[in-house]
Amino acid sequence: MSGLSGAAAKGDADSRGGSPVRHISLWPPPRSTRHSAKRRRNLILGLAAVLVLGSGMGSAAVWVMQRGGTADTSAVPESYAGTWRGEMSQVNEDGQHVADWGAEVKLERGEERGVAEWYTFDCRGSLTLTERTGDRLAFDYVETYDPETRCVDESDLVLKRGGSAGTLEARWTAVSHNGVPMTSTGTLR
Repeated sequence: MSGLSGAAAKGDADSRGGSPVRHISLWPPPRSTRHSAKRRRNLILGLAAVLVLGSGMGSAAVWVMQRGGTADTSAVPESYAGTWRGEMSQVNEDGQHVADWGAEVKLERGEERGVAEWYTFDCRGSLTLTERTGDRLAFDYVETYDPETRCVDESDLVLKRGGSAGTLEARWTAVSHNGVPMTSTGTLR
C-alpha cells in the first residue's frame, strides 16, 4: 500500500505542478577535468602572446623616447623648418653666368622630406634628406612637375646656415639635359 500511496503522491505532485526532484545539494557538482589541458594550453599561449607583444611595444616605446630625447640626424631640425624663398644665380662649369631664378623650399621639423619650387621656371619637385652633418643638410631633388621641360629631372641641394640670422645659404648642383654640369647658389630667407 505504501507503494500505491507513493505512486499516488507522485501523480499528485505532477498534477499539482510540483517538482519531481526530492533532494537538492547545496554544493556544486565536481568539475570535469576533460578540458583542463586545453584551457591550460590556451592560457599559456595567451600569456606568451602578451609577453611577445609587450616586449615589442616596449622596444617601440624606447625607440620613440630615444628619438624624441636625442637629436635625430636623419630629420630636418627646428632651425631649418619653414618656407624659405630667394634668388639663385646659375653658372656653368666654366663659371659663366647662365641664369637667375627664384626658388622656394618648404621643410618640416622632424621630417626627412620636403618640397621645392623653382618658380621662375614653373618647376616643382620633392626633396629627400640624404645627409645631415653639423649645420649642413643635403637633399636629393626629384622633379614632379615641369610642363615645359625647362628643368632637370634630378639634382642635389645643399643648405647651411646663412651669414645673417634667418637666412640659409643654398647650393644647387645638376647636370643639364645637354650633359653640362651646372651650379646655382643663393640666399634663402
